[in-house]
Amino acid sequence: MINMNSNNKNNNQDTVLEFADVNLGYGKRTIISNVNLTLSHGDFLGIVGPNGTGKTTILKAILGILQPLSGRITRQPKARFGYVPQRQFIDEVYPFTVMDVALMGRYTLLGVFGKPHQSDKETVMNCLNHVGIADLANRQYRELSGGQKQRTLIARALAMEPEILILDEPTNDMDIGSEYAIMELLAKFNQTDSLTIVMVSHLLNVVANYAKTLALIDEGIKAMGKIEDVLSSDKLTSIYGIPVEVASCGSQRVVITGGCDA
Repeated sequence: MINMNSNNKNNNQDTVLEFADVNLGYGKRTIISNVNLTLSHGDFLGIVGPNGTGKTTILKAILGILQPLSGRITRQPKARFGYVPQRQFIDEVYPFTVMDVALMGRYTLLGVFGKPHQSDKETVMNCLNHVGIADLANRQYRELSGGQKQRTLIARALAMEPEILILDEPTNDMDIGSEYAIMELLAKFNQTDSLTIVMVSHLLNVVANYAKTLALIDEGIKAMGKIEDVLSSDKLTSIYGIPVEVASCGSQRVVITGGCDA
């Protein structure tokens, strides 16, 4: 869950991460202020907002790459994070195979001078199988489709044996079929494997039917809370200053800007 009130401390043993009055930025420049959140085991947190508003900055702070300018970040000491970066930031110059890329996820566990053993390769094959691309293990990564590349990077993160999976724009530049397949895969990890997920996206409709909690960011934090509390027509209209309708299509939520006819 996410707490908007920093005085509401969560002492539950299920808590893996807590931000308390955190300001984040680079040098003397603050990117986002007063971040208060609590992430618990089994959560699916969607962080949604336009590009350049601090979403990736929050992910860096979650991972411990970026230290807060002020405030406190508390992590469960033994919690292990798996990170899936944006695909366009992966260097495709080298002719790495899918197995090569996914095996990189084991290096964190092996140490700087560690060498993968057969057991590591078997673990990685299991991860590739878990994301549905075991048959592509010997294919070159740079020859894959966008969806296949994303599954490879997810397998690499799973090879770290994480409790928390962190994803930065995992459906960016995908067609709707690949986008749906990736989101369904993440939902399976969350619901069936009890994997805690934190996902950044600039598309609200992508996470609307998957996230359990939601943080809306646009020139600061606009709203945080359970998905059903944040994702309402009145709240979204108030936040964005334009008519926004949250409609239903079967069991799916659909966010429509500009409103819709009754």
